[in-house]
Amino acid sequence: MTRGNVEMCLYRVLVLSVFLSITQAVDRSNFKTCDQSAFCSRQRAMKPGQSSYTALLETLELSDSHLTVQLLNNNNKVLLLLELYRLQGNMTRVKINELKPIKPRYEVPDVLITDPPTELMSVLAQDEHRVVLSLGGEDWRLILSAQPFRLDIMEGPQVLLSLNSRGLLAFEQLRIQGEEEEAEEEVDQPGMWEETFKTHADTKPNGPSSISLDFSLPGVEHVYGIPEHADGLKLKNTDGGDPYRLYNLDVFQYELFNPMALYGAVPVLLSHNTHRTMGLFWLNAAETWVDVSSGQVGVCVTGSHTGSSEVPQTDVRWISESGIIDVFIMLGPRPNDVFTQYSSLTGTQAFPPLSSLAYHQCRWNYNDQEDVSAVDQGFDEHDIPYDFIWLDIEHTDGKRYFTWDNNKFPQPKDMLQGLLDKRRKMVTIVDPHIKVDSSYKIHTEIRSRGYYIKNKDGGDYEGWCWPGNAGYPDFTNPEMRKWWASMFAYDQYEGSMENLYTWNDMNEPSVFNGPEVTMHKDALHGPWEHRDIHNLYGFYVQMATAEGQIQRSGGLERPFVLTRAFFAGSQRYGAVWTGDNAAEWGHLKMSIPMCLSLGLVGISFCGADVGGFFKTPSAELLVRWYQAGAYQPFFRAHAHLDTPRREPWLFGPDNTALIREAVRQRYTLLPYWYLQFYHAQRTGQPVMRPLWVEYPEDITGMYFLTFDGRDLLVHPVTDERSSGVTAYLPGNGEVWYDVHTFQRHDGAQNLSIPVTMSSIPVFQRGGSIICRKNRVRRSSSCMENDPYTLYVALDSQGNAEGEIYIDDGHTFKHKTDKQFIHRRLSFTANSLSSSDLSPDSQFPTASWVEQVNILGAQKPDAVTLTATDGGESSVEFEFDPDTAVLTLRKPGVNAGVNWTLHLR
Repeated sequence: MTRGNVEMCLYRVLVLSVFLSITQAVDRSNFKTCDQSAFCSRQRAMKPGQSSYTALLETLELSDSHLTVQLLNNNNKVLLLLELYRLQGNMTRVKINELKPIKPRYEVPDVLITDPPTELMSVLAQDEHRVVLSLGGEDWRLILSAQPFRLDIMEGPQVLLSLNSRGLLAFEQLRIQGEEEEAEEEVDQPGMWEETFKTHADTKPNGPSSISLDFSLPGVEHVYGIPEHADGLKLKNTDGGDPYRLYNLDVFQYELFNPMALYGAVPVLLSHNTHRTMGLFWLNAAETWVDVSSGQVGVCVTGSHTGSSEVPQTDVRWISESGIIDVFIMLGPRPNDVFTQYSSLTGTQAFPPLSSLAYHQCRWNYNDQEDVSAVDQGFDEHDIPYDFIWLDIEHTDGKRYFTWDNNKFPQPKDMLQGLLDKRRKMVTIVDPHIKVDSSYKIHTEIRSRGYYIKNKDGGDYEGWCWPGNAGYPDFTNPEMRKWWASMFAYDQYEGSMENLYTWNDMNEPSVFNGPEVTMHKDALHGPWEHRDIHNLYGFYVQMATAEGQIQRSGGLERPFVLTRAFFAGSQRYGAVWTGDNAAEWGHLKMSIPMCLSLGLVGISFCGADVGGFFKTPSAELLVRWYQAGAYQPFFRAHAHLDTPRREPWLFGPDNTALIREAVRQRYTLLPYWYLQFYHAQRTGQPVMRPLWVEYPEDITGMYFLTFDGRDLLVHPVTDERSSGVTAYLPGNGEVWYDVHTFQRHDGAQNLSIPVTMSSIPVFQRGGSIICRKNRVRRSSSCMENDPYTLYVALDSQGNAEGEIYIDDGHTFKHKTDKQFIHRRLSFTANSLSSSDLSPDSQFPTASWVEQVNILGAQKPDAVTLTATDGGESSVEFEFDPDTAVLTLRKPGVNAGVNWTLHLR
């Protein structure tokens, strides 16, 4: 047998083992626990107590931009450098590094959108024990205590946050084995210079390098964030179990309610109580573990109790394998303030093409061009709209990305043109593992340019993935990213057209024969080990791919790129999904907190595989998943290669009708979804959000889900054979309207709702105006010039406000040329008006206002329209006394001009 045959046999055995693991859910033995991770185990063995670090106040230096002071480890006499920055926007930055490392430690680049602007920090008081610094205003202070080292952020007498109050700061210095005298306890601990997991060895030429720091949050019981985990929205106490792990991994059919790592990692945690919301952003791309501990404690500063009663407190401890401590403390005080603060650091959600907010049809794999055509035709025959059809890895020539299988897809441009003729689009998968094949242009160019990641010995790093033996491009190299982007040009990616977009999968990176199904940590990215940058890899892959799509259009068109792996800042480059879920009710239910968690940390464009990727859904589960997915930001059905086909019309006419109705509801609300993403890219506010974001003082709302924007409350049915659900309608004095029946309900109540298979409980907030397009066509682009119907939901005072946003839906001209319409819609004093929110922008639209439905209305005697030219005309209307809905028919006014409707 030849060497090539041996390798292929090994590959087939490896892939077979992957598929066997798929049928049995995740094999947890493939992934480390904290006890199996040398640095996590070592750091977690350190118990709370008095810190070994002292702040040497005599070394304190204060400049216009920041403060520095040295920290002394009293055990080994190693010096650290502490840097404190007061940042604009009510944030504080804390950096800790070795004062004199033997070589530079990794500091994360490219995630921050700019060097955060600072504000003046002044000393209010100082003695030999502590320094008191002003954070702006007379009540905001930062107290730096010297022995032991500790930081407290105060507002008046209240401690908002304490750093190192439990004494868990730890910073393992880089060293050269045998050249430095080391403490005996360090020498004796396993895994410091080499670590093994199963058959894999991880060498550490500079020894242990982990860091740890604790934060205490007095008065806080609820903390959120640090995705990605298949767990509830509120983070759980990790005492007695594993910490939450942040380490991007390819996990087959993940378990629910588990803190184990998944595909992405965003090291951002939010704390919330009825008085304040704050955030912690731990800027570190290495493997990280986060401990959460909640309880009742006395509030304490410099050793003295501020009161005799105990209060809730949550303690959070971050542990990372390498790098430096670089943490941003976002002080809120309201949820929207934290979102603004975080987006000022890492950017906002990219404004997607409108069509990408519509429905996507995918499976592994559509077999050939004829199959694609048949599925496309099936949607038309069953009157179900869709915008994107997707092709997985089988469309390529032997898993060689940027290619097509010439037997199955001999004329890709003809296929794409056929979709384009219907104003539809396609997504193909482009993964970052490159088949090692001397006849494959992508491989030979990457190798010749030296762009592959290297192994610890300096050769090209190779591992097994879908193509067999594969190399892994070093996306941390800007030149590699530039080259990768150039491969999406139409003259490079043969068969591509302007309606072809991209899916980056397996970019954790996935290495089938690597430790924990990923890359060896001692692989090299230039001067840095993979352990330093691991969680950034998928971020860089999506960055380069998005840039390629922009470049191919000459900078005109907005990209659409879906990624599985992500990090802080990934929101700037496209969408994410929750990975390899299963056709189970628990996975349907879990999709909600998983996407909510991502939205809280900036990544709004999130969804889950509708129907579940693994296993086969029942008809009931599939219908309920479509109904839930229609109200999540990214709406895509996807299925595994080994599952039966599940296009929406394959489950009988009744279920087809239910799915059709769910998808059509999505399409009618596309103007609303587009408006929410417009705001997300301007302000950083999440599109899908938990109730406490809008009602932070409502204790009950901390436990209930979920908003789309601020005006639609959604409670999808996620239990099998359900005959009813209970939805919490927040807001004392608020009014809510069932969007299907227009029935009015008061806020601040638990509402019992009977449901049938057609039910999707959705409520519109009284006081809001939502624009819909009720003429649903085969794709969103076909609806471009269709008219709007306005849904005006009156509050208890008889008022309402909303907005409408219109642009071309796909280019950057809204930004470069101010080509857009943004208008305020306001109902007050029995008049509904449209006024310009952006007078210096302009965009021609053929869309007009076809109908206005006013919920909670009274019957008028007459309705008149005052148009831009000052002319007045009467408007036909109809009033339903049973529902208190006033319908105004065909006002006929253009959606982009000023107008007023008067109810007489």
